[in-house]
Amino acid sequence: MRIAVDAFGGDNAPVEIIKGAAAAHREYGVDITLAGDKAIIEKVISDNSLELGDSLVIVDCSDVIDMHDDPTSIIKAHKDSSMAHAFYELSECRADAFVSAGSTGAIVVGGTLIVKRIKGVKRPALGSMLPAPGGSYMLMDMGANSDCRPEMLKQFGIMASAYLTGVEGRKDPKIALLNIGTEDTKGDELHIEAYKLLSEAPINFIGNVESREMPKGVCDAVITDGFSGNIALKLIEGTAITLFKMIKQILYKSLPNKLAALVLKRDLYALKSTMDSSEIGGALLLGVNKPVVKAHGSSDAKAIKNAIKQAKLFAQNDVIGKIAEGLNAE
Repeated sequence: MRIAVDAFGGDNAPVEIIKGAAAAHREYGVDITLAGDKAIIEKVISDNSLELGDSLVIVDCSDVIDMHDDPTSIIKAHKDSSMAHAFYELSECRADAFVSAGSTGAIVVGGTLIVKRIKGVKRPALGSMLPAPGGSYMLMDMGANSDCRPEMLKQFGIMASAYLTGVEGRKDPKIALLNIGTEDTKGDELHIEAYKLLSEAPINFIGNVESREMPKGVCDAVITDGFSGNIALKLIEGTAITLFKMIKQILYKSLPNKLAALVLKRDLYALKSTMDSSEIGGALLLGVNKPVVKAHGSSDAKAIKNAIKQAKLFAQNDVIGKIAEGLNAE
């Protein structure tokens, strides 16, 4: 299996991206295509003594689309960027999946207009696994679509269910709609109508869920529009970071607390690891014809390695086919 990687996308490109690709090649046996400035890529590989195998392909290009560029510029002004070239490797079947830590907007545009949507999909959406006690749940959409129609939320539910079944191995995953209350009459017109459509969809829809219940893991996927989903995601991330800082301050406050910290050290590190986004890898752009994974902009080598692992599982479990089947069953 070959994964196309945008070597110059993200805050820590290209060194951490290439290191992560090398680690994924070593641990997961995937072949790697790196898109970006060939001379720089080869220097990074040499300077860090990285092994990417004889099957490594480098697609040479010097342009980069960054976070401040218009996302649609990937089609024209930045069509020779590393991200665009990685997308064309995927769309033209020279790679089986795509990974980038670059601009979210550009990835959504590239996935939609270069890779193309699955037939019947109204809008692709970004979904990611978030930690919960004893497991994880998917949040979808996380920011690809700020304005949604009810039928789009219904499709997000079908796509999330297909991924959770195909990649996560969850039987009959529980799908919920993010709302301000659990009653089926709660929310605005969008959510009331979306509730009705999700109830009719070929999925295990369990109704509305309030935001305070999300981190408890009461369902396998939380469906929402990209505006609300992005706010929820960043609130969860910020709360986790702040909470760990506060715990650290308490543990270093006095000698007895420091002694307690020594006793709790292993368990605290284990807890922190479950909240580490680098363990998850990235968000999935569901609804396009090929596997596309968007890694966090600040991804290090570990996060990129895990994003490539996600992409591999995404491809080999035929999630695209399962999504198409779910849409046809509507």
